[in-house]
Amino acid sequence: MRISHEAIYQALYVQGRGALQRELTACLRTGRALRVPRERVRGRGKSFVTPEIMISERPASVEDRAVPGHWEGDLILGLDSSAIGTLVERTTRFTMLLHLTPLPGHRQQPRDKHGPALAGHGAEAVREAITKAMSSLPKQLKKSLTWDQGTEMAQHAQLSIHTGLQVYFCDAQSPWQRGTNENTNGLLRQYFPKGTDLSAHRATDLQAVALALNTRPRKTLGWQTPAEAFNELLRSANRRSVATTR
Repeated sequence: MRISHEAIYQALYVQGRGALQRELTACLRTGRALRVPRERVRGRGKSFVTPEIMISERPASVEDRAVPGHWEGDLILGLDSSAIGTLVERTTRFTMLLHLTPLPGHRQQPRDKHGPALAGHGAEAVREAITKAMSSLPKQLKKSLTWDQGTEMAQHAQLSIHTGLQVYFCDAQSPWQRGTNENTNGLLRQYFPKGTDLSAHRATDLQAVALALNTRPRKTLGWQTPAEAFNELLRSANRRSVATTR
């Protein structure tokens, strides 16, 4: 007999009118006392998302993680629209964090919906941050990027030109379609709790947190760390590059 994970969650959370008892809540990593059900897909997608770049068009080889160089990304949001960008490589679970700083005038003047995103995570800022993060990687490790339909990815076409990444979008309100990144974001909330000002963290702080995640042994990697697995890919890519130039 098979039981879905959703059925197990519903059975657990049905106690106390949908809330866990306090002593059980304390054992959860998220500390969440209420179960938030998945919403049904509603409405139309964003105007910059076209059928040919939906996740349904992503090559099947990406799904089994056998081929490295495929990434998942997202933003984690904090107080006053502060944000940190997250990138995770699917094969190794290697994580990179994007430092997105607010622009001058943020919190000091009313937001102009036709003006720049002063919170620091508009489409241009996110494109530039991803381009910078990917700039030191070999071509073999820059194959694709899967993101949700947030407007911060509106400049995906320019991002593809600058990095070589083919960008794919999840279906609306379907975060489980980039589950590796969702799991990583859950781990990151231990360092960056909800409701806190994420702009207070310096770039060096983000590097330290990424290092902590990347040096944590993972059972799914045979108890290698993401850093060890990713470094093996880098060495392999460098060897192939040297071989082709001889």
